[in-house]
Amino acid sequence: MGRWEPNAPERLSRAALELFAERGYENTTVIDIAQRAGLTKSTFFRHFQDKREVLFGGSTLAGVLSDAVAAAPEDAAPLEAVGFAMEAVGREAFTAERREFSVLRRSVIAAHPELREREALKGLALTAAMSDALRGRGVPELQARVAAELGALAMTVAYERWSGAEGGEFGEAARRALEEVRAAAAL
Repeated sequence: MGRWEPNAPERLSRAALELFAERGYENTTVIDIAQRAGLTKSTFFRHFQDKREVLFGGSTLAGVLSDAVAAAPEDAAPLEAVGFAMEAVGREAFTAERREFSVLRRSVIAAHPELREREALKGLALTAAMSDALRGRGVPELQARVAAELGALAMTVAYERWSGAEGGEFGEAARRALEEVRAAAAL
């Protein structure tokens, strides 16, 4: 594949994930990733700060969540607005085409404490994005935080199911997980 071909970030992400799975995270260098993708080290650093960022890069998911919460119907309750956001994530990020990548990503992260820590930090940022968006809709702070935390739990459960043995559509997994979390919270 030539260097001029499009989708450098996707190519780098795929190459990194394959190498992390083959060699381990610690034994993979940025140069290895760039070479596997058919690109240069400088191209890598144009798209990512470091090799962790190929797994966690950008704030795209936070933006999708925030935008979808803001765009939820005006009369939607806070947790319903979070549900709309989770469905948007399914349409834009956790698609059938990305499932295989996500399954491998999940296994690589599970095998490395440093990556698990980074995944937890990303989860906190996503929760904060939902909470901020809910407050932007006029939801009182405590309600916004609770809805965002419950939504984050549901999204984690949905992601585990979708990228695990259950598969299926992320949106459906998210709706089911949100219903289960809502029922459990009523205890």
